[in-house]
Amino acid sequence: MYFCSMNNIYRELKTLLTEGNMPEGEAKAVALMLLEKVAGLPTAKALIADGNDLLCRRQTLLELTARVAKGEPVQYVLGEADFCGLTMKVKHGVLIPRPETEELVNWMVEEVRNQSTPNNPNTPTTLLDIGTGSGCIAVALAKKLEQAEVEAWDVSDVALEVTRENAERNGVKVKVNKVDVLSPHTSHLSPLTSYDLIVSNPPYICEEEKEEMEKNVLEHEPALALFVPNHDPLLFYKRIADLGLSMLKEQGLLFFEINRRFGAEVVKMLQEKGYQEVELRQDLFGNDRMVKAIKPA
Repeated sequence: MYFCSMNNIYRELKTLLTEGNMPEGEAKAVALMLLEKVAGLPTAKALIADGNDLLCRRQTLLELTARVAKGEPVQYVLGEADFCGLTMKVKHGVLIPRPETEELVNWMVEEVRNQSTPNNPNTPTTLLDIGTGSGCIAVALAKKLEQAEVEAWDVSDVALEVTRENAERNGVKVKVNKVDVLSPHTSHLSPLTSYDLIVSNPPYICEEEKEEMEKNVLEHEPALALFVPNHDPLLFYKRIADLGLSMLKEQGLLFFEINRRFGAEVVKMLQEKGYQEVELRQDLFGNDRMVKAIKPA
């Protein structure tokens, strides 16, 4: 008779993943994540508890693990991802939030808080996230900056639906609008006349970079949110920088997440458009990844 202990299930899941050519260290982490999310138990308990009560969940765990073993990202399999201490819904059609984007959020929060004064520590701030995807940036900012008015744009109906759900799930308000940022009429579509901060993590991977990318990203994450033409890698940055000049308040902040290949080019473009104090930062992996600029007074 099969004894369904948590240890047995863990070993089964890990074996499925390693047989699918996942490195053992990653397989261990993914197996634990599946156990924690599906079983609802902390890791320590998961590895020592009597798992007989989870016999009914074993088949579900094995089915989910098989999908991961075939290359589907575990976040899509689970339907959620952790981001900035929050749990975000994700599904096919929106990008999975990345750790480097958390760094961008933390930088923005730091800058906004540094601008607060002792007399006005909770001054409302108007923030716009362009190309919001899952809404992870917009929702995290709304959560961390409670007085802020946060708006999110995307051209994808799926992204807007997921953003609304993530705002509700995390107990914040985010104004959601369907906007094609490349449209020449974009600057007239917002209900807010100006913003203190605009942020975007737009498509920035050149088509020619596909050969270097992991198969599970190419096969499962939305191309609409990933790729730009080889001949115009700064397509979205140039457009959003132009919008910032008309939509940001004086001394307003513009933040980008960028392709590590084009850090110097983005900085130069912003400086040529008149932005001040343009700053390029690296992510935790040492790659050029984030840019901040200030609209001139």
